[in-house]
Amino acid sequence: MLAHGAPIPMTARKSGPLIGEANVPGDKSISHRSLILGAMAIGKTEIHGLLEGQDVLDTAKAMRAFGATVTKQGDAHWTVQGVGVGGFCEPKDLVDFGNSGTGVRLIMGAMATHAITATFTGDASLRGRPMARITDPIALFGATAHGRSGGRLPMTIVGAKDPVPVKYSVPMPSAQVKSAVLLAGLNAPGETIIIEREATRDHTERMLKGFGANIKVEDTGEGRVITLKGYPELAPQTIVVPRDPSSAAFPICAALICEGSNVLVPNIGLNPTRAGLFTTLRDMGAKLTYENERIEGGEPVADLRARFSPNMRGIEVPPQRAASMIDEYPVLSVVASFAQGQTVMRGVKELRIKESDRIDSMAAGLRANGMSVKYGEDWWIVDGRGISDVPGGGLCATHLDHRIAMSLMILGMGSNKPVRIDDGGPIVTSFPIFEELMAQLGASVWRENS
Repeated sequence: MLAHGAPIPMTARKSGPLIGEANVPGDKSISHRSLILGAMAIGKTEIHGLLEGQDVLDTAKAMRAFGATVTKQGDAHWTVQGVGVGGFCEPKDLVDFGNSGTGVRLIMGAMATHAITATFTGDASLRGRPMARITDPIALFGATAHGRSGGRLPMTIVGAKDPVPVKYSVPMPSAQVKSAVLLAGLNAPGETIIIEREATRDHTERMLKGFGANIKVEDTGEGRVITLKGYPELAPQTIVVPRDPSSAAFPICAALICEGSNVLVPNIGLNPTRAGLFTTLRDMGAKLTYENERIEGGEPVADLRARFSPNMRGIEVPPQRAASMIDEYPVLSVVASFAQGQTVMRGVKELRIKESDRIDSMAAGLRANGMSVKYGEDWWIVDGRGISDVPGGGLCATHLDHRIAMSLMILGMGSNKPVRIDDGGPIVTSFPIFEELMAQLGASVWRENS
């Protein structure tokens, strides 16, 4: 699929049973961070299992622009010859991140404490997303930002010539903001201190420790306090990227709603700051089990088995769980449609500043397919109709959002009438084999122009 070419309409219709093993791509969050930290280490980092979706490829391209040597060695096998902390050079041209909010925000942080200037841009979706949540904290280090009104791309960052250490309390639960500040702190003197009132995914902290940074994490009365000592010499690593739990969500959720399904998704990362969806599905009565639980590369991993679950019930998802499953709420709302009763989701305002306003986008998509949805600024409720009573039949806009596109395709696999989307092209940004993998399991999903 082309990420930024002509629209690719797609259709999914009632499927099942879905049977087999779903080998989903590598974890996107860990893939981004592997490339960035590899670029900030001295020596050659080996990465196996890298997600080769467009978002991650754009991060690889950006690391080359800042001076690292990034090379594809084979299928999902990459190497990064790093330039060391403080070693970034000034890009010669615009740095284009396509659709990747994670890539642009993390690298804005990483370069903010270098005495260089870089101009960042992206596709129409990314240019509409706010960047002030990153430019505000990096300004504390001494960096300055010049962008469009509302703090939007294109944006030029002038890095701090003489950065200072920062103590920063993250105002919203955001792993991107936390990670950007930590990456900036690597090239600042003294200690950079971050306070999180609500814990978010901790891949950056784990990986910084693995690369040799002096980092300490403490749970205190004011929240999670992360202390990073500046100017470390990061050592290159060999990284095996676990499979992505956010990508695993799609075949798992499809199996739950397609009669007779039994799908195994091997080697899934179960970091507790990422696994909220799976906990929620089990709370709803989903037949979802963990097999072969283990630790790999400091991250908990297991094989997940999902079976058709006709008796799921709506629940109120604990708001404190939102940070651990924020990207999975769109596909959770699909499962909620096939459960009995209301599923209530609160504390989810972060969904409004993703690739699209995901609350509005999914509410419109579900309503177009006969579902009742209520929502506000920070919450939404789906009235489930049960496993065999979701009408379907709608044509839905994806708003250049890969997760909206995939979630609505999962809806079509269980609904009574086919579901159509206007553009499946953005799926390539995070899950380039989605269509092929789902078809191999037995799903009926296709491109209308093929």
